Amino acid sequence: MTHEHDQQHDVVASAYTDALEHSKSKGGCCGGGGPTLPAGYEQELERHAEAGASSFGCGNPLAFAGVEAGQTVLDLGSGAGLDLLIAAEKVGTEGRVIGVDMTDAMIEAARTNVAKAGLANVEVRKGIIEDLPVEDASVDWVISNCVINLAPDKAPVFREIARVLKPGGRISISDIVVKDLPETLRASMEAYVACVGGAISEQEYADGLAEAGLEGVEVTDRVVYDKEQLLEILKSDFGCCGTTTAHVSPALDEVEGRVWSARFVGRRL
Repeated sequence: MTHEHDQQHDVVASAYTDALEHSKSKGGCCGGGGPTLPAGYEQELERHAEAGASSFGCGNPLAFAGVEAGQTVLDLGSGAGLDLLIAAEKVGTEGRVIGVDMTDAMIEAARTNVAKAGLANVEVRKGIIEDLPVEDASVDWVISNCVINLAPDKAPVFREIARVLKPGGRISISDIVVKDLPETLRASMEAYVACVGGAISEQEYADGLAEAGLEGVEVTDRVVYDKEQLLEILKSDFGCCGTTTAHVSPALDEVEGRVWSARFVGRRL
């Protein structure tokens, strides 16, 4: 891990700590208010409103994922714990759910939400997704919701996913992907922490998972964003946290229809 990558981790952790605090104090600002989270989450948000109000996802990685009772699910970048709660419902009391996050405030929020839900089979661990604090071949599912795009280097993340999955273990990952992103957005930290600036193409993403040792990698769902939706992602997730979108707004004209949420599925060989 390079010093530059460490700095990017620090910036992301700080941004999401601020966003979490604003979501608590502003009643939905910086979380739960953008256009991305509700995709696939309508019923879950009714059951887990508090966790949902502080979540920053781009789709529901568990939708139709086939998670079964008794299995072990690992959530990369588990945030305030919404997907942990949903996963726990699916695996039941005989199953196990593990969340990994690098942000102390998010870990605390997730543990609080898990405790309020009375769940004894959910554990939240501190760590980075490039070096997971999880044993080899120990999980049936790896899920993640709009997090891997924030990793400065995706290849180690993909290798870690393959490492922790049991043979035949599966993935259901929702993330932002892009096509030909302008340098203006690549260089914008606001765009980076809002899951756009660090995103890669759908093909690169699928190839990276396959090269790490996953088979049958495919995209099952896509939600393409227009300019107004992209602006809303930047503003509602982070605009209320002291950032501004004025300098990146012109660049969004160039990428309208070229930024989307994709759900990747596949299995370990």
